[in-house]
Amino acid sequence: MQIAIASGKGGTGKTTLAVNLSVLLAEKFAGSRQKVLLIDMDVEEPNSGLFIKGKLQQQEVKYRLVPEWDEDKCTFCKRCANVCEFNAIAFLGVSVLVFPELCHSCYACSDLCPEDALPMVQHRMGETKIFSLNNHLQFIESRLDIGVEQATPLIEQTRKLIKEQYSGNEWFTILDSPPGTSCPMMEAVKDADLVILVTEPTPFGFHDLKLAMETMDELEKHYAVVINKYGIGNDDVLNYCNEKQIPIIGKIPNLRAAARLYSAGKAMVDAIPEIRVEIENIYQQILKLTEAET
Repeated sequence: MQIAIASGKGGTGKTTLAVNLSVLLAEKFAGSRQKVLLIDMDVEEPNSGLFIKGKLQQQEVKYRLVPEWDEDKCTFCKRCANVCEFNAIAFLGVSVLVFPELCHSCYACSDLCPEDALPMVQHRMGETKIFSLNNHLQFIESRLDIGVEQATPLIEQTRKLIKEQYSGNEWFTILDSPPGTSCPMMEAVKDADLVILVTEPTPFGFHDLKLAMETMDELEKHYAVVINKYGIGNDDVLNYCNEKQIPIIGKIPNLRAAARLYSAGKAMVDAIPEIRVEIENIYQQILKLTEAET
């Protein structure tokens, strides 16, 4: 089972839910063959690792392929610049410039060059680290290098890693997705069986929640809503979800004690009974929704 935790904006509590659900399930699965895999897909600013501290098991530099101009082979036919849809290649008459930051690694320029003057070469984009906390919880963090502009290729490679190494039925996979509704978020939730949209009961949170719902509808993904910081704001989210028959599977209370623990980089499920009960309820609702879908 793969559960993606997403939102229409940052700061709603995606990491709070992902981390605490992971910790609770790791305790719950103790003594069984079930395991939890938590992946921080917010590669531009991963922060699940502030709360999940384990032993580093594997570290790998990640690359993407970008064309490199070979002046000796080039006949200046201009085909490469004409076929590039992302303006990553500039034809200057006497030379060709490649802009790696704009390149989407689509291979069009390289494959269509009649002289093979644009071979694809590796460009470093970041790192992926795998941590083990215990027999029932593993954590993967992918992080872009400073200055790298495109998050989607690293997220795509992280998804590939999950498929190759963690595809067994014993894994309950939780994805801490990037905020917003742009390409990185959509790439992160591609393989999810269920997407949980975390929001806060404020006008700003409600506005961006609707954007996230529209995105999920376009992707044809099943989704449910969790309201974080419940007790502040208004009832717009509740009323809208009830009207549209969108399941609200949890309401995490707005507690000062929770804010203190979060600021200290600690999980809440072992320290705050109200939150533990709510996270357990969210897990049970996830099981019901995924069973209904299958």
